[in-house]
Amino acid sequence: MPDWQALEAALVDAGIHDLAGPPRPVGGGDIASAWRLDAGARPVFLKTMRPGEADVLTAEAEGLAEIEATGTVRTPRVLAAGATDDCAWLALEWLDMRGLSGPAGAELGRRLAAMHRHTRREHGWHRDNWIGRTPQRNTPTLDWSTFFAEERLDYQLELAAARGFGGRLGRRGRELKAALPEILAGHEPDASLLHGDLWGGNAASVDGEPVIFDPAVHYGDRECDLAMTRVFGGFDRAFYAAYAEAWPLDEGYPRREPLYQLYHVLNHLNLFGAGYLGRAEQLIDTLLP
Repeated sequence: MPDWQALEAALVDAGIHDLAGPPRPVGGGDIASAWRLDAGARPVFLKTMRPGEADVLTAEAEGLAEIEATGTVRTPRVLAAGATDDCAWLALEWLDMRGLSGPAGAELGRRLAAMHRHTRREHGWHRDNWIGRTPQRNTPTLDWSTFFAEERLDYQLELAAARGFGGRLGRRGRELKAALPEILAGHEPDASLLHGDLWGGNAASVDGEPVIFDPAVHYGDRECDLAMTRVFGGFDRAFYAAYAEAWPLDEGYPRREPLYQLYHVLNHLNLFGAGYLGRAEQLIDTLLP
């Protein structure tokens, strides 16, 4: 546990008062430690990481704020972020989350489509950020095919090679990059605001209202968010039906889906190891003759 005395002082300085004892550990994923903190009438969800990882939490806070500003999909409200000598921290409002029911899933589909209608001229973002503990490059780029090749596939394949997963994966990855202009030919998507890591573990409901969290925000092809929802099992049918009714997907999406899923599978390969190698190669084989 972090030095509670120093952390408490930092939280009070940030305006989080009436703290009732040290934080209690709760489930919070693989990347950060997660805690519940009682602060007067409002409990707080607190995430902590090593002090050298403060930018991971700062980027998360900026991403949540970017989504919140659209007024479309609810996110946990950012209370404060900072660092002490022994930890980086992010304080969010505490939400009593439940699984996505059919109605909440459908509402998420509608609201996500509305969020995706918030667009910019260039793909990327004003800053690089993180997807898990992996740096995510977001250099603003006008052409989507160029952005996806250079800012998404290249970096993950370079990391994989550095971790010993070159070989056939590297060779087929280079072939895929060469084929990317043909795969994406005629597809010139708007640069939509994306959650960036939208799977079932990063979405829930609060009193029947959908909530998304733990984003890897950037602007890009909205199909990337939809593809990610299916990497680990998919959402309720009501979610996809409601999204399609609000904003139908472009022609050719089924061919592009494995391309966009590949980015996340490569990231899991780089984060968690060889268990994801076969799936990464299978996705490339699906895309290439």
